[in-house]
Amino acid sequence: MENPRFENSKDDPPLYEETSFCEKVFSRAVRSSAVSAFGHLTLDRVPNADFYRNAASISGHRAVRPSLQELHDVFQKNGGLDIPDALEEGETPEISTLGDVESVAPLEEKDAGGVVKFGWIKGVLVRCMLNIWGVMLFIRLSWVFGQAGIGLGIVVVLLSMVVTSVTCLSMSAICTNGVVRGGGAYYLISRSLGPEFGGSIGLIFAFANAVAVAMYVVGFAETVVELLKDSNTLIVDPVNDIRIIGCITVVLLMGITAQVALLVILLIAIANVFVGTVIPATQDKRSKGFFNYHESIAKENFIPDFRDGETFFSVFAIFFPAATGILAGANISGDLKDPQGALPKGTLLAIFITGITYLGIALVVSVTVVRDATGNRNDTVQAGVNCNFSSACDFGYDFSTCQTSRCNYGLMNNFQVMTLVSGFGPLITAGTFSATLSSALASLVSAPKVFQALCKDNIYTGLRFFAKGHGKNNEPIRGYVLTFVIAVAFILIAELNTIAPIISNFFLASYALINFSCFHASYAKSPGWRPAYKYYNMWLSLFGALLCCAVMFVINWWAALLTYGIEFFLYIYVTVKKPDVNWGSSTQAVTFINAVNNALTLSGVDDHIKNFRPKCLVLSGSPRTRPALLDLAHSLTKNYGLCLTCEVFLGPRESCLQDMSEAAQHNQFWLHNQKCKAFYTPVSSHTLREGASGLGKMKPNTVMLGFKRDWRLTKPWEVQSYVGILHDAFDFEYGTVIMRINQGMDISHILKAEEEMERMLMERQALEMEVQDFQAGPKGLFHWVKKPSKKEPTSKASDLAKMNQRLVEASGQFKKKQGKGTIDVWWLFDDGGLTLLLPQILTTRKKWRECKLRIFIAGQPERIQQDKVDWKLFEDMIEPFRLHEGSKETSQAEALRREHPWKITDAELRDFEQKESSRAAKLVVVSLPIARKGSVSDHLYMAWLDALTKNLPPTLLIRGNHQSVLTIYS
Repeated sequence: MENPRFENSKDDPPLYEETSFCEKVFSRAVRSSAVSAFGHLTLDRVPNADFYRNAASISGHRAVRPSLQELHDVFQKNGGLDIPDALEEGETPEISTLGDVESVAPLEEKDAGGVVKFGWIKGVLVRCMLNIWGVMLFIRLSWVFGQAGIGLGIVVVLLSMVVTSVTCLSMSAICTNGVVRGGGAYYLISRSLGPEFGGSIGLIFAFANAVAVAMYVVGFAETVVELLKDSNTLIVDPVNDIRIIGCITVVLLMGITAQVALLVILLIAIANVFVGTVIPATQDKRSKGFFNYHESIAKENFIPDFRDGETFFSVFAIFFPAATGILAGANISGDLKDPQGALPKGTLLAIFITGITYLGIALVVSVTVVRDATGNRNDTVQAGVNCNFSSACDFGYDFSTCQTSRCNYGLMNNFQVMTLVSGFGPLITAGTFSATLSSALASLVSAPKVFQALCKDNIYTGLRFFAKGHGKNNEPIRGYVLTFVIAVAFILIAELNTIAPIISNFFLASYALINFSCFHASYAKSPGWRPAYKYYNMWLSLFGALLCCAVMFVINWWAALLTYGIEFFLYIYVTVKKPDVNWGSSTQAVTFINAVNNALTLSGVDDHIKNFRPKCLVLSGSPRTRPALLDLAHSLTKNYGLCLTCEVFLGPRESCLQDMSEAAQHNQFWLHNQKCKAFYTPVSSHTLREGASGLGKMKPNTVMLGFKRDWRLTKPWEVQSYVGILHDAFDFEYGTVIMRINQGMDISHILKAEEEMERMLMERQALEMEVQDFQAGPKGLFHWVKKPSKKEPTSKASDLAKMNQRLVEASGQFKKKQGKGTIDVWWLFDDGGLTLLLPQILTTRKKWRECKLRIFIAGQPERIQQDKVDWKLFEDMIEPFRLHEGSKETSQAEALRREHPWKITDAELRDFEQKESSRAAKLVVVSLPIARKGSVSDHLYMAWLDALTKNLPPTLLIRGNHQSVLTIYS
């Protein structure tokens, strides 16, 4: 019989389609079990794309699968489990997402409908073509081929296409590796290489697009001013006219959306050029160098003829900005229906079409127009005169005067050659307007979108203001205003010759990082790198990155240096600020690969005395509870060795799993915030001894723990476990360090009390807010007046801190800089040198730099009696000069001090004795005695250590593993 619930189950085999992000789910279904696709009740869920969404996905709600523990323990619990199908609004998932949650607009900010999405033609192809077809197409392309010739001119165009095509292949691979959101180049680079690279290039790229608006608008304004000059109708003067027309133009562009109309005008203008080349040239056009198609003109123009100091690279530098603009579609990736499919297809097709167009127009112009022409109809070949200046002589024109004086026409001299060649000149003017305005419009749309995506990620906290969007499409209105201000500021300069190379370099820097991102992701071999677009190669991407860098220096070396300088500064800024984001970048993957490779390399290297480094296993419990022990261990290992903090959870492993998982995440995060270079490792065991000895696989060479001050009051088995750890350390041949501070080190009870006080304070504040919600005002029905508390919870915390002031001060004494003093080392037994090495490492630290080492080595037995005799002689020598005020009353002692101020007081003698006995030292290091197993009882050994360290400054008992860690050889 068919299961009646099967058809209605939400766990049917899923259709992997993106749902419209304008749909809004206000509730979720909760059930204890579900009918799967296999037709029976189960808590397991079949694969579904919704399980893999981010917590605030804009294309659908994220579903929550049952955790492994829920499935594994289901039969041990009473009743069914309530597993939600999806996250409700504002709800946070309880399961780990491995840091995959990204900054997106909150659900409440999403509009319910009316969002406009673009396809690959209008969203990518048209935008890229409009941006690539710039003013260069009509007013500089003929000059480029006139200088470089047809041969090298083709090389210039093809080289530009190679740079953009390789970049497009890399971009396509990155785009098809996952869902692409808004942000264009910034999004691609930041999610691949991390926030450091993405944040630096994102700000540069957004600024470059904003300035590019001004550059294109000024190009448009210059063309308009030339027309005004011809009709003698200037408004003020050429410079101010450019400013006026430019400002008016950028205001009008803010409301223009007719990109298709601009494209149509461009296409008509381009077709007009091809049509004009087959129309027979008039006498006027012939005098200006246009002779239709002729083989002799093609042969003459094939070879280069560089003039006015131009070279191949300088000509390439002038042309290359015409090939930029391939990211126009990627910059609005958030507004595309299918970015993964649209960006590769649309961008590659745009590069191909525009490249063929550049080559086609350049070739038809180069085989129809000579390099130099006078424009004088009377400059014809005279009878009997030998004319060999150019191929124009074959057509009856002698332009030899161009050898001695500058001519105004021809490929080399006239920037309006396209107008000359075309069938209808005004169409070329319209095409020039369309090209400049379309490029300006594309940049005007791109800059705010990229900037908004950058601000949403909150990498630069001061720019968060510009993250807010408005309307159905979440339009960055604030970003548009900022872009408008930047564009107008540069338009007012009215001269961008020095700024244009910087803009080109900014674009090239973006291209270089996109290529490098693809290479880096492929090199990292992360399982998460699996692009659907397969037509890429990691080494080709690396070649593209290097090529972009080379082109940057070819275009303008100082602009390239400036670009890299700005990028490096922003990279350092973001690295220092460390934004709280985790995007699973390839940088993280390479870090892991390098760590594994280095560990494998290190495993094949034999240990040497000179390379010994302390690798401390610190039995600190939770790192927060014994800060003094952790601080000193960190001082010993920072940049020198390895510090592993260990906490042993007593009890069965099954009951400790959740506590261990929470502690691992919380304490490692705490260590990171404290800038402590250490690792936290939780283990579970029935006894402290078993848990500690089980960490030998971590390869430490030194065990560090605190002295058990309550050994006389605690249970016997606890003392046995503590001493057993020391025995195990000796058995494993670990170095052993025991730290004792007379005031104690464990502040866990203080931390718990403070946490309890904070919890009570938060509960009280929440209660007060609830009561205030019911308050109707002074004249209302309900009027609640807050009565001041006689004693705030915070005062209790402060009282508790005062009670434990000595303990708190002692626990934090190693955080601050130690003043001038000594570190006294009592090296009583030769243990391989660890007792001497660790304090020497301390003296290299900034906190301990002012402390001097004093090393005491046990004398020879026959000198003990002689030392006693010498001390008796010393006492006899100073006896006549002693005051002996300690045996007298206070008034008599004061009188003796005033009468004999030069005599030695008892306090001075005690200070001298303390200096000799290390009581005034900042730190005391003593060789740790070893208790022979089976011969010395645990309590006797503890009494021995207690008596050895009692009433001393902070003390370290150290015993090496009797293998040399010091050498006398270089």
